[in-house]
Amino acid sequence: MAKVNDNYLKLPGSYLFSTIGKKVREYSEKNPDKKIIRLGIGDVTQPIAKSLIKTLHSAVDEMGAAKTFKGYAPDLGYEFLRTAIAENDYKKRGCDISADEIFVSDGAKCDCGNIQEIFSTDNVIAVCDPVYPVYVDSNVMAGRCGDYDEKKGTWSKVVYMPCTAENNFTPELPDKKADLIYLCFPNNPTGSVISKAKLQEFVDYAIKTGAVILYDAAYEAYISEEGIPHSIYECEGARECAIEFHSFSKNAGFTGLRLGYTVVPKALKAEGTPLHPLWARRHGTKYNGAPYIVQKAGEAVYSEEGQREIKEQIAYYMKNARYIYDGLKTCGYTVSGGVNSPYIWLKAPNNMTSWEFFDYLLENANVVGTPGSGFGPSGETYFRLTAFGSYENTVEAVDRIKSLGL
Repeated sequence: MAKVNDNYLKLPGSYLFSTIGKKVREYSEKNPDKKIIRLGIGDVTQPIAKSLIKTLHSAVDEMGAAKTFKGYAPDLGYEFLRTAIAENDYKKRGCDISADEIFVSDGAKCDCGNIQEIFSTDNVIAVCDPVYPVYVDSNVMAGRCGDYDEKKGTWSKVVYMPCTAENNFTPELPDKKADLIYLCFPNNPTGSVISKAKLQEFVDYAIKTGAVILYDAAYEAYISEEGIPHSIYECEGARECAIEFHSFSKNAGFTGLRLGYTVVPKALKAEGTPLHPLWARRHGTKYNGAPYIVQKAGEAVYSEEGQREIKEQIAYYMKNARYIYDGLKTCGYTVSGGVNSPYIWLKAPNNMTSWEFFDYLLENANVVGTPGSGFGPSGETYFRLTAFGSYENTVEAVDRIKSLGL
């Protein structure tokens, strides 16, 4: 008789954004005349830059000729893309990362969820609280998190690092033994950043205890202030203790094309065992590579024209972020984020829970955001808005919220 992985049965409810989607669909069906503005899920809205589209078309033409046709991609990804990544994202920033330490994939979300497979289920994970749900849920599926306390919203075997207004939404080091430490900066959902000095503390902790840091840098392109690290490898010793994830979704608008990469330095070991060959084995066994045409577009991101165009798009979204931040601030909301990140983190008014505020905004302003409690217990009473809508919709959404007079 076939048996299921009963760890899946421990997961509470559905995936956060699936629940939001269901609520919005039900409201729309009952109120078809209402214009709903979605500032919830972090999906981009601006079209892919012209130079990248041109490269995509050229690569498609290559696939139509026998001499230039490409089949399966190399396991790590095409060398032209890995070299461009190593040069532009690392060497130019003084980080010692080589092309053969980069694994190209179809996105950071998949890699963040799959990386736990190369580690023992005995490992204890530490996560920021609030946290991107994939980090925790993928470890629940693997049987690494223990039992769920519905009242507290916590897992018995997970070490939580609270990110609150009191610590400027930047976590302290784990207060219990942790083997795998998930960090995401600029942070999703709070929009906060971490200083290089603070990040160095985590690196030093990991080296001292033998822990591995899993560092999600999906939003690094939105950093605008000086002195904020774009990569954990800017910290001394990080090659010996950290894996880093990157995405082309938010910097280049590839949410529909799917492209990302993971860096596993060859110097990184767990109990003396190098992790690079383990991830290479997993990657080669379970993945056949991002499409050639998408990887060619990824290479074009690093061209002079590509960089100019995507910086213009990032500036567009950050203009939205500034409008949300300023608009809510002026009408009395407690707001953070939105400076080095496309996410704005606000306190729900009038002692509402985050889901109560979600329902209130949907019904009274027809605006969709994301309840903070969906990211963890410290997210309760908070709410996330994204800057990825159109500028016109962003202005209208903020003006609707302001008109509520909360």
